[in-house]
Order: sequence, then structure tokens, then C-alpha cells
Amino acid sequence: MQQRLTRIEALCLTILLLLIIGMSIIYFQTPPHGPIFICLTILILFSYIKKFPWKETEKGIIEGIRYGIIPIIIFILIGILISVWVASGTIPTLIAYGFKIISKDYFLITVFVLTAIVGTSIGSAFTTAATLGVAFIGIGGVFGFPLPLIAGAVISGAFFGDKMSPLSDTTNLASAVAKVDLFEHIRHMMWTTIPAFFITLIIYWILGARFEIEELSNMNGFLMDLQNNTFIHWVTLLPIVILFVLAFIRFSAIPTLLLGILSGIILIILFQPGISVSELFSIIQDGYKIDTGNEQLNSLLNRGGIQSMMWSVSLILLSLSMGGLLTKLGVIAKLLEMMESLLVTTGRLIATTTVSALSINVLLGEQYLSIILSGNVFSKKYDQLGVNRKNLSRSLEDGGTLINPLIPWGVSGVFLTSVLGVATLDYLPYAFFCLICPVISIVFGFAGIGLAKEK
Repeated sequence: MQQRLTRIEALCLTILLLLIIGMSIIYFQTPPHGPIFICLTILILFSYIKKFPWKETEKGIIEGIRYGIIPIIIFILIGILISVWVASGTIPTLIAYGFKIISKDYFLITVFVLTAIVGTSIGSAFTTAATLGVAFIGIGGVFGFPLPLIAGAVISGAFFGDKMSPLSDTTNLASAVAKVDLFEHIRHMMWTTIPAFFITLIIYWILGARFEIEELSNMNGFLMDLQNNTFIHWVTLLPIVILFVLAFIRFSAIPTLLLGILSGIILIILFQPGISVSELFSIIQDGYKIDTGNEQLNSLLNRGGIQSMMWSVSLILLSLSMGGLLTKLGVIAKLLEMMESLLVTTGRLIATTTVSALSINVLLGEQYLSIILSGNVFSKKYDQLGVNRKNLSRSLEDGGTLINPLIPWGVSGVFLTSVLGVATLDYLPYAFFCLICPVISIVFGFAGIGLAKEK
């Protein structure tokens, strides 16, 4: 007979899994695949000890992976998009023009503000990071900024947009789960988002002033190599315009990316007819490959392709399988049940909601589930304490949407590492907006600042 999971078992199992993952990644500096595979094995053995039917265990794994199918397809498409856009000249042109209009003195501020504006306009942190983010990594690297710092600024801006845009999936999801009007939800998020935005802006301004600009001759040499080895022309920016327009009018993500890829391929055929069909398929499969004689330029241009995303895909499959089992075995439900007993004041309620969304991100690696599970568990508590549900929807975003890019095995963290070429733990200390917002949310909750009460 199947045995019921106890709170102590759920807590001990969670601590064990976090220790294995944390020690392996932070202390031993191993890729997350191995530790998560070990954790998945432990969960399967635990389900056997608890006499959990194997069919139910399989179902848990399948249900966990189900949430990652669309993101995995999007990952693959963005891998193709990047390689095609490098080959067509879209990304090289974006970089070349960027050098002409972006000041080094305000580079980090520019990165943060522009990615925030674009992210808000199109409602997609992934698209923003895969286009502007890649270009900024190239420009900032030549300027002499550390890549983790640039990646942190890109991610901070992109996820500001992902959080505040009415076009964003997570923004709509949080308002729907809390049963709050979308634009009321966005207005209420300004209480925590605006202070975090300006604090982040000041930090990037201070950090940006610390770096010495590279010699002009180095930059001129980089630009000359870029122009000699790629196709630079304003027409190559048309795929970006198409992509942003389609995203802005809320065209579905997969068709939007497919049209972005197709427009890049058309540019290659029109302006680089020397590329053969086999070379084009090689670009799609293995990414763009070129030897310019400039190592820094090579590292920027040699990227993309389906294979570039397989590291990410395998990690997502493992982490979501683990998350599915944690949910199916009742571990997540027990942990949330334990948290619920602490909710006796408004401050604790806000803090617990934020920490709960954060914790589910860590355990499951999935921001949608962090919003859905936490929202469903705590919504009635908000009603019981007379706290407006706008505070719930805001806390779900502060602890859910913004934390996922900081988790090495999280869907967003895995994607950003693959696209930007910077390890999650390396950029984590510099993603200031994502770090500051949850803290402000908890502090404001206990201080009673920006809280909407029920009438």
C-alpha cells in the first residue's frame, strides 16, 4: 500500500536535494546536469520506498516535462535565429551601428534602459536577450567591460520588461491566478519595481564609471575585422523590425521566430548567393563558423545553431523531470502547507508568498509553476486577512518571474547562459534588478508600504 508523505520527510528530502545541487555547482563547480540526475534518481528510489506506483512516477515525470515542451522548441528556434542572423549580417550590423551611437561612459545604463524599453514593448525577455543582448555582449566586450556585468545589465532590463509588459505571459498569468485586472496589477507593481529600477540604474552608473575604455585603435581594428568578414548594411536590420512588430501585436512566439529565421535566410540568399545549400543547413544545424584572425570577434560570431541549444535542452528535461516528481510525490504541497501555517500578519503573508515563489523556482526551475502553485495556495489567505489580491499578484511576480533567470537549472537561467555565453552563477551577482525587487517586496510588506487593502 502506498505510504503518505510526512512533513518531515518532505523537508529532509528537499534539504538533501538542495545540498547535492548546491555543493556540486558552487563548491565542486560541476555542470548542473550530473547533480540533477542524481537528485532525480534519489526521487525515483524514494517513490519506490514509499510504494508509489511506477505508472504514477512516470506520469509525474511526463507532467513535469510537459511544461517545457514549448520552451524547448523556442530554445531551438532561437538557436537557429542567432546563427542565421549572424550569417545574414543582422547581428553584425546591430553591433557595428551600436559602436557609433552608444557612449562607453554610459554603456551599462544604456544597456539596462534599452533592454527594459524593448522588453516592455514586446513582452519577451528571451527575444530581447537573444537580439539586443547578444549585440551588447559584443560591444561591451570590446569596450573592456566584464561579460558577467554586461549580461547582468541585459537580464535586469529584459526581465523588467518581462515583468511590466501587458504583453508578457508571466504578467498575464500572475494577474489571472490572483484574479486581478491586468492593468491594475501592472500599476500596483510600480510600488516595488520603480524603486528597484532607479537603485539598479544608480549601481550601473557607479560601476560603469570604474572601467577604463579600451584604446581607440583596438576598437577600430575590431570594427575593421567585423566589416571585412561580415555583411554590414541597414537592410539586414529588417528581420529585427519584423520580429519586434510581430511580438508587439502579440503574434504567437513560434510563428514569430520562424518568420524571423525565414527573413534572415532570404537576406543570405539575396546578398550572399555564394553560400551553398549544404552550408546553409550547416549554419542551421551547427551554427555560424568563421575564422577572422581576431579571437574576440570569432567568439562573438561563432555561435547559434540547433546543437548550441542541446546542452540547455538536456538540462531542462532533467530539471523539469525532477520538478514533476517533486510535485507528484507531494513534496511541494507539504512545503507550501508548512509555510501556510506561518501566515498570521500581512507582512508574513507577503514575505511567504514571495519566498514561496522563489523556492518553487529553485526546486522546479519553472517560473510558471512558481506563480500558479503559490497563487493557488495563498489566495484565500489574502481574503481572510483582508489584503487586496493585487498584493498577491505583485508578490508572485517579484518572487517568481524575476528569480528564474538566476537559477542555473531554471528554464530562463539555462536559456540565458546558452545565448549570452555567460554562466548563470557568474552573472547572478550583477543582475541587480532581479535581486533587489524581491527584497523590496518583503521589506515593503512588513513596513506596510504600497499595500492595497480590501475596501
